[in-house]
Amino acid sequence: MRILGEHAYVLHARPWRETSLLVEVLCAEHGRLGLVARGVRGPRRQALRAALQPLQHIRFDAVLRGELAHLNAAEALDAAPRLQGEAMLSGFYANELVLRLAPRQDPQPELYATYGELRARLAAGEPLAWTLRRFERDLLDATGVGLDYAHEGDGDPIDAAARYRLDPGHGPVRVRGERGGERGRTATGRALLALAADTAPPVEDLGGLRRVLREVLEAHLGGRPLASWQLLGELGRVSAPPVAQDGGESS
Repeated sequence: MRILGEHAYVLHARPWRETSLLVEVLCAEHGRLGLVARGVRGPRRQALRAALQPLQHIRFDAVLRGELAHLNAAEALDAAPRLQGEAMLSGFYANELVLRLAPRQDPQPELYATYGELRARLAAGEPLAWTLRRFERDLLDATGVGLDYAHEGDGDPIDAAARYRLDPGHGPVRVRGERGGERGRTATGRALLALAADTAPPVEDLGGLRRVLREVLEAHLGGRPLASWQLLGELGRVSAPPVAQDGGESS
């Protein structure tokens, strides 16, 4: 099958054989797709090679043969965000999540749009903790396993003053009489309601929100941890930043 003029975001690229690349992209029409880009590592293919770097937005032509498509042409549609430090690691984390949770060749226009929004927020320098929580929420929704953060699993409204854990198959579960380390595995109802309303919660609630969403993601990852989690430890610097002197979030 020929693919012509397809728009996509580059998720990952790695060397293959002497002069080629294996590239994973998230497409507007074909979902996650693997591309074989032959002969792009030579000195005369620098522009094409640059277009196949992670976070780049491209338009490409290819021929789909089985599981992989053979790339015929690609061009950058804009300049990829120049991320550094924690923002760069956040982009790596988001790309790895998509690679692990999005099935190949399954059209998911909502996920494509969600990824574009994340890319724009990272480029704009928006607070990383809240940016990642929104992306995790929207990624789960787009892949069909999202939760209702405004109601408990049994349908009762979330109490802003209570604490909750997230059951991946049931939704928020109210925790009563926390013991020992249980508090570290819960989020405030206030944080869940903020997530449901797409409104940034207080900074002190972001750490709990990260932890409960991570448990949901772990369940859908089948017990195989992400390389980015290992790289960043508990993602503490990115996901639960201290309060900056101006009252905002530091990254």
